[in-house]
Amino acid sequence: MDSETYVRGTAEATDQLDDDYDEEAYAVEAGNLPADRFIDRELSWLAFNQRVLELAEDPNVPLLERANFLAIFASNLDEFFMVRVAGLKRRIATGIAVPTNIGTPPTEVLANMSEKAHELQERHAVAFRDVVKPALDEAGIHIETWNDLNEVDRAALDQSFAERIFPVLMPLAVDPAHPFPYISGLSLNLSIRVRNPKTSRVEFARLKVPGMLPRFVRLPDDGSGRLRFIPIEDLIANHLGDLFPGMEILEHHEFRVTRNEDLEVDEDESENLIQALEKELLRRRFGPPVRLEITDDMDEVTLRLLMQELDITEQEVYRLPGPLDLAGLFEATRIDRPKLKYPKHVPTTAVQFQPYEPSAPIDVFRAIARRDVLVHHPYESFATSVQAFLEQAAADPHVLAIKQTLYRTSGDSPIVEALIDAAQSGKAVLALVEVKARFDEQANITWARKLEKAGVHVVYGLVGLKTHCKLALVVRQEKNGRLKHYSHIGTGNYNPKTSRIYEDLGLFTADDEVGKDVTRLFNELSGYAIEKKFKRLLVAPLHLRKGLLKRIRTEEKNALDGKPSGIRIKLNSIVDEAIIDALYRASNAGVPIDLWVRGICGLRPGVPGLSENIRVRSVLGRYLEHSRVFSFANNGDPQIYIGSADMMHRNLDRRVEALVRLTDPAHLVEIDDMFELAVAETTESWWLDSEGEWTRHARTESDEKLEHVQDVLMQRISARRRGPKR
Repeated sequence: MDSETYVRGTAEATDQLDDDYDEEAYAVEAGNLPADRFIDRELSWLAFNQRVLELAEDPNVPLLERANFLAIFASNLDEFFMVRVAGLKRRIATGIAVPTNIGTPPTEVLANMSEKAHELQERHAVAFRDVVKPALDEAGIHIETWNDLNEVDRAALDQSFAERIFPVLMPLAVDPAHPFPYISGLSLNLSIRVRNPKTSRVEFARLKVPGMLPRFVRLPDDGSGRLRFIPIEDLIANHLGDLFPGMEILEHHEFRVTRNEDLEVDEDESENLIQALEKELLRRRFGPPVRLEITDDMDEVTLRLLMQELDITEQEVYRLPGPLDLAGLFEATRIDRPKLKYPKHVPTTAVQFQPYEPSAPIDVFRAIARRDVLVHHPYESFATSVQAFLEQAAADPHVLAIKQTLYRTSGDSPIVEALIDAAQSGKAVLALVEVKARFDEQANITWARKLEKAGVHVVYGLVGLKTHCKLALVVRQEKNGRLKHYSHIGTGNYNPKTSRIYEDLGLFTADDEVGKDVTRLFNELSGYAIEKKFKRLLVAPLHLRKGLLKRIRTEEKNALDGKPSGIRIKLNSIVDEAIIDALYRASNAGVPIDLWVRGICGLRPGVPGLSENIRVRSVLGRYLEHSRVFSFANNGDPQIYIGSADMMHRNLDRRVEALVRLTDPAHLVEIDDMFELAVAETTESWWLDSEGEWTRHARTESDEKLEHVQDVLMQRISARRRGPKR
């Protein structure tokens, strides 16, 4: 991760953040820009998931990774329906929905989303059936159907079903004595119609496929060397006679329901946020349905019954070739076939944290005190950097206090254990746990209570704001008796598991200005301080947007004055209209702008008279691009920030976010090199055009494979070596 030269006047540059900014002037200027200058955010998100699907369809991607991308696509789309579609439906129903940023009425947005989602889900199912599954067959990994099996296989599965599956199944009849059962969100189900041979009466039953059982059941080794599996629902469907003895099985089909699972908690009305969240988590299970997936052979009688009981419209029905719930293909990643996966990569220890002698322990604090350390995960190890930093802090008798934000972390988190160890050894420990982190609420509540029991001071941030910034602060008494701040500011969560697959940056620094900034920010989050100014941090919601707009305006002015200018931004999503409009104005002034966007992009690049000087690239691969970087040429004195914020309303207005300015010349060069690599025409990426369409550039005109950013960075960083001791 890379950029350029030394930055001067850090304090002066950021102390004046708010002084020259005129919101009304910006609002007037925006009125001169074309009305159709934005891309719809929901369709842009679906375009991102389409890029994921394109990786699954690519024969040059290792086969089991393609199966994994199919699973990622399915999981992504589940969350899209649970949150985005459900939220829009709720707003329409309550009458509070408003037109989008491109002026589309809410009902039309919903229809557009549905149309594109139908198209992508069908393409996804076909990609598995016609592309990935045949390739798995050729590789000796077979996903069979019951009809493919011989008598020996069936006999073995009969026994396995009786011993391991039958005891946990719960068929539920639907008749006057048994009302239609509740269908839990994302569960896989069988609809069954049976006939009583004595009365000829036809009845309906629902059977839930137990979620705790493997999605694909392994078949016995038949001596062929092939790995063979059968979808569990197919196995169950062919043993329905055991569940309904004496009844005639007429029809059975798979179906799956997606529900609104977003949370709504009014913090102003909730005296105890934890209790309010726990009640809301229970309510989440009973959210209204927003999607019904069915196999394409389902009969109309069963479909009409499901639609009626679930209150589902025709638009919300997704008729697909089986199997449903291809998120179950995540299990394929556990198959031990290294040649069918990306080559294994072992993260290296950041050079500054490597000991000079092979057997010598590394003193993290000494390394950070020597100079700032910028780490790049997963190319560089989380365990030997972030985790080591906190574990050494917990064990060091000279450390007096540790402060930490926790947004998402793993179930067996060594980070949490380090905080507990520190508290139990008598250190002052503060943990800001964001219990409102979507879909991690219950896990975070559990960790918060565990931390409190260990003596950690646990706080939950500010009312009405999610705390999304990634901060850790260690206060240590040095040998001279002075207190020194050691800070870590990152772009990703303190999660050892996701650190292996999420691409993120983190800065370790003993800079006193940063330490004081982070201290003031923690005081604001845990107490009643209202901090207006920071030195090396840009903090939302008070002045992050203003700070970025000011820097974009500076580049615009420099370009008009004939001075060196340029903007490069890497993030997950950009939809904030004020930021986009500022980039349009900078482009019109002649500022070259590169946007490296993983997911949603609401900006149209390459539009004559609006954005000719803007390029937008997207990189997807074995790792999830997750870091956020903001680079401004600043007339030859680059200003570069890393942090947790995307350019979305929620990040800028409803979250506590923090960006930190990099000052080490080597780090600036590193960031600049990273951007050069990402936008090079020799590098694989997707390019966004002025119509909002993404085109993949993966091969040369002579059909040679282009370099991948992640492969190149992996090689570069692995090649770094510790120099001689100085």
